[in-house]
Amino acid sequence: MRTFGLIGYPLTHSFSQKYFSKKFEDEGIDARYLNFPLSNIGELKGLLEQHPYLAGLNVTIPYKEQVLPFLDELDTEAGHIGAVNVIKITWNQGKAHLKGYNSDLKGFSESLTPLLKDHHRKALILGTGGASKAVAHGLLKAGILYRFVSRSPKGPAQVSYEALSPEILSEYKVIVNTSPLGMSPNTDQCPHLPYEALGADHLCYDLIYNPETTLFLQKAAEQGAVIKNGLDMLHLQAEAAWRIWNS
Repeated sequence: MRTFGLIGYPLTHSFSQKYFSKKFEDEGIDARYLNFPLSNIGELKGLLEQHPYLAGLNVTIPYKEQVLPFLDELDTEAGHIGAVNVIKITWNQGKAHLKGYNSDLKGFSESLTPLLKDHHRKALILGTGGASKAVAHGLLKAGILYRFVSRSPKGPAQVSYEALSPEILSEYKVIVNTSPLGMSPNTDQCPHLPYEALGADHLCYDLIYNPETTLFLQKAAEQGAVIKNGLDMLHLQAEAAWRIWNS
């Protein structure tokens, strides 16, 4: 049986396993999808030795960047992004060949584009993890300039949360949360922003999908901003992963 799976840590809330298990059942596909919580990315080698039939993996927090040295090949676009969330595995005489891809970019871009208006020309990206790199790439492809917001900013391309002001938010009309702040079960948390500076011309996007409306999105909606969670992005990136595994 073809076997696919998800690596990350922890994996308490796995969208992918539920999504693909239902897909396989609904479409009569002879395959299965398993969760592989790895406390260290170095455990990937042992995982492949234990499961010499894996056909593909999804990669989630915190390994989208850490997995790169373990790959044999990198898709061009994933190389530009610098992060991987899909691995295609091919076997030759018992040896696994791992090629990394990034389907987060497709998922983010296709879910964001219908919401963009002419005044959406600059964006703030909250967080600097692996997912933020795909978001940055997607924003550039859409012609939107961006700055990262970090607790420990490095260089002029990044700004601290404490430095965010109403003046900055009036200039940056798109705000994308790529951090885990607000994810279940910690639903009482949200990024530190001057929310009172948001308005109807702002677009606030949260990669989190559980809960459906994070505190970040709730606060933004209260100021009249357009909001979007990460569920559509997850569906789109999952289907893109399936196409990669079957290409």
